[in-house]
Amino acid sequence: MAGNQSFLTRLQLRAFAPVDIASLVFFRIAFGLLMTWEVSRYFEYHWISRYWIEPEFFFKYCGFSWVQPWPGQGMYIHWLVLGLLALFVAAGFLYRLSAVLFFLGFTYCFLLDQATYLNHFYLVCLLSFLLIFVPANRAVSVDGWFWPRIRSCVAPAWTLWLLRTQLAIVYLFGGIAKLSPDWLHGEPMRAWMAVRSDFPLIGHYFTEEWAVYAASYGSLLLDLLIAPALLWRRTRLPAFGVAVLFHLSNARLFSIGVFPWLGIAATTLFLSPSWPRKLLSIFRRSKSVSVTDSELSLPRHPTLILGLVSIYLIVQILVPLRHLLYPGRVDWTYEGHRFSWRMKLIDRDARAQFYVINPNSGETLEVDPSSVLAEHQVLKMASRPDMILQFAHYLAKKIPFYGTKPLRVEARVLVSLNGRNPQLLLDQNVDLAAQPRTLGHSSWLLPMNEPLPTRPAPNKAAETDEVNSDQ
Repeated sequence: MAGNQSFLTRLQLRAFAPVDIASLVFFRIAFGLLMTWEVSRYFEYHWISRYWIEPEFFFKYCGFSWVQPWPGQGMYIHWLVLGLLALFVAAGFLYRLSAVLFFLGFTYCFLLDQATYLNHFYLVCLLSFLLIFVPANRAVSVDGWFWPRIRSCVAPAWTLWLLRTQLAIVYLFGGIAKLSPDWLHGEPMRAWMAVRSDFPLIGHYFTEEWAVYAASYGSLLLDLLIAPALLWRRTRLPAFGVAVLFHLSNARLFSIGVFPWLGIAATTLFLSPSWPRKLLSIFRRSKSVSVTDSELSLPRHPTLILGLVSIYLIVQILVPLRHLLYPGRVDWTYEGHRFSWRMKLIDRDARAQFYVINPNSGETLEVDPSSVLAEHQVLKMASRPDMILQFAHYLAKKIPFYGTKPLRVEARVLVSLNGRNPQLLLDQNVDLAAQPRTLGHSSWLLPMNEPLPTRPAPNKAAETDEVNSDQ
């Protein structure tokens, strides 16, 4: 017992030891400004109307069917407030309240429609949640100007390590996801590079096989090794340089909006906590901070804080592994695919057609999803079984019929994964309207036949988890 208490005491002393707050302050400012820019893009490109006002149907996450868009001009007001809150976070003005409201407001938009799911949206939800508990407003903030008693040049070490661990999880599982037969075979990187040969300086090599495999295996190794390399002092700066080049290349190759810049800003958290202060000292003389001379008193319940942090991180580790509970390939069935950091990993070309059958009259109505759904919803729904099921349920309720027997809804869905020949995704004779929506395995899914692509992927822009046609 004494040994356990001694270990716990040492852990608490390490977790609540003071570290320079400079890197946390930089990330707070960068995060707030990047989110402000992201909000401005939604106004500039009219995405607010396109995603949450114009559609008549929204695909819901399990347990969140009650989340609905604001009526009238409410969504515009909502995003305007989000932009103001992001600026408040950057300025450190009413920081805790602003962080809480930004997290709730952004997560609300995230939950409105599965068709707008992006991995970096999920990451923004998590980071904004974690910032609530990080005292990044103790320096260079409006709060510190108004309330001098909160000013401090240090923060508890656990706050910095919590953010670092979250980012390490993203990188690590992004690499683990690439340990798949297709990725190791060069797909879909081969197709993506073939249509991006206009890349400056090296684009003319993109059709070469050695370049395809170099990009595939290089990104795989980067995701797996970047976090350890950033944590080791001897390799930290070279690893940071590689990470910056990686994110800049992604910004040029793929239309993924704010994500590369958020990735660069977040990766700075792996540098020395005092790096912004040291950088500023090059241009002007600034007072050095001696962390060893600073003191932080332990909170009232340090064990509770560390316990809650541990639970959060355990959940973050287990959620990306849940696809192992389902049979079949996750990139085919999509079961357990979301929230697992499977980023820029697959190229799926899907076509779905629905048939609504009235068993009372024997009539069959063929429904083209594009006649009901928005374009971005059709692109996402056609290859995702849970969204296909939701749409089938919607059709069964929306289309009027006469008689005592409920409508049947069947679907013919052909999917080409990473350049394979199109295959049926699900049993086209199953009445989807009668199938329950659960978190378990969908028995009506068909297995994929071809283990590896038998031909080059089509020469077209890729539809991936992080890429929409305009993002």
